[in-house]
Amino acid sequence: MGYRLSKIYTRTGDKGTTGLGDGRRVEKNNARIEAIGTIDELNCLIGILITQGPPTEIEQLLTGIQHRLFDLGGELAMPGYSVMSDAAVTGLEQHLDQLNEQLPPLQEFILPAGNLLSASCHHARAVCRRAERRLTQLAKDEHESVNQTGLRYLNRLSDLLFVVARVLARLDGGEEVYWCKDL
Repeated sequence: MGYRLSKIYTRTGDKGTTGLGDGRRVEKNNARIEAIGTIDELNCLIGILITQGPPTEIEQLLTGIQHRLFDLGGELAMPGYSVMSDAAVTGLEQHLDQLNEQLPPLQEFILPAGNLLSASCHHARAVCRRAERRLTQLAKDEHESVNQTGLRYLNRLSDLLFVVARVLARLDGGEEVYWCKDL
C-alpha cells in the first residue's frame, strides 16, 4: 500500500474551505464537515476510553466501533459512497442485548459518573448523540446524500455506550450514581 499522506499541510484550507473526496470544496462549517468532525471527536473519545483499560471484551468491542466510525466518516467525505452495512447495526444490537442482560433494570435516572471508565463512556455517548444530530441535520438537506444506515448505527451506538457505561460502573464492586431530585 502506498502512502496516504505524504504532506501534512497543503495550505488549501487557509481560506476556510476543505476538500471532499469527490473534489468539491466546501466551507469548514458546512453541515457535512460538522458531521465528519463530530464523528471524529467521538472516535477520539472512544480511543481515550480504550487507553483506560476496560475489560478485554469491551476493549475489542470499542476497537471494532472505532473502525466502523472511520468507515462512516469516509462515507461522509465521499458523497454518494456507501460502506456502512445493516450488519454493523445488527452487530451493535446483539452486543446491546448481551450486555444489557447482565444489568438490573433501571428504576431511576443515572448520572454520568461511577468511575473514570464509566464517566468517559458517558462522555462518548453524549458526543455520539451530537454526531447523530449533526448527521440528521445533514440528511434533511435535499441536496445532500446520506446513507441512512449511518444514522441507525449512531442511534444504536449511543444506546450501546449507555449500556457499556452501566457495565463499567460496576467494575471492581463499583456502583452507578443515581439522580436525586431533592438534592
